[in-house]
Amino acid sequence: MNKKIVVQFLTLTFLIAIVSWGICAAFGLLGFTATSITSLSDTTGYNAPWLYIFIALCAFSPTIASYIVLKRNNEVKGFKEWLKNVFDVKIPFRFYLFVIVLSAVYYIPQIIIKGFEDAQPFYMFFLLLPLVLIGGGIEEAGWSYVLRPELDKKFGLVLSSLIIAVIWAAWHIPVFLPQGRIESLSWFGLFTIDILGSSFALGAIIRITKSVFLCVLFHTIGNAVSSTFYGFSDSLFGTIFSTVLLIVVSITAVMIYEKKNERIRN
Repeated sequence: MNKKIVVQFLTLTFLIAIVSWGICAAFGLLGFTATSITSLSDTTGYNAPWLYIFIALCAFSPTIASYIVLKRNNEVKGFKEWLKNVFDVKIPFRFYLFVIVLSAVYYIPQIIIKGFEDAQPFYMFFLLLPLVLIGGGIEEAGWSYVLRPELDKKFGLVLSSLIIAVIWAAWHIPVFLPQGRIESLSWFGLFTIDILGSSFALGAIIRITKSVFLCVLFHTIGNAVSSTFYGFSDSLFGTIFSTVLLIVVSITAVMIYEKKNERIRN
């Protein structure tokens, strides 16, 4: 494991995120909000759309850190090479099917358990894909391109997935803190369980396909599903059931893949 790259990536990712959220929080205390929506105390804040700059910096912090750290350590020659590595779509079709299967394994049981009463029209899923790719999926340019391969070298699939799930959840904490509600804390617990399953799936994807783009795609599909069938993830049973199922399928897929490769080598 290249400890230097891991430390630099995590330090820069959290530094950008903490500074960005800190600025938003500081201006929030002064009454400035990114929109003119009323606050929890029913007092209208000052409209400050420029705060979205710092919100975006936080959201893109793993992506920004990915390029800076890889460039600094001569892992990529420049932005063009980095971008090509992240969005390399020339992947065997069976690997695309693998991502679709993992997504179905996780989200279909949750949607069935929760029901469809809160769902938006299905076509919204496809309309949201390009938006959530930029707004969420691109995170994997950091987590799956830089952090996961390094941790996987030392700790293997299971332990590296657990470590990344904890890091990933911690990185999301500022999203929930400003809400200041007990409900947001309980939802964060469900969200952390959700992250655990996704972490194992992403670990299986990168190990089997060696594709950062497919990790981006899996993350993007998850965000699009969550935005289309919003509210399904507030079912504790549904979240735990789907997470356990996804972990089992991910580990099993990696075991089958590695045994197959071992037979080929022998």
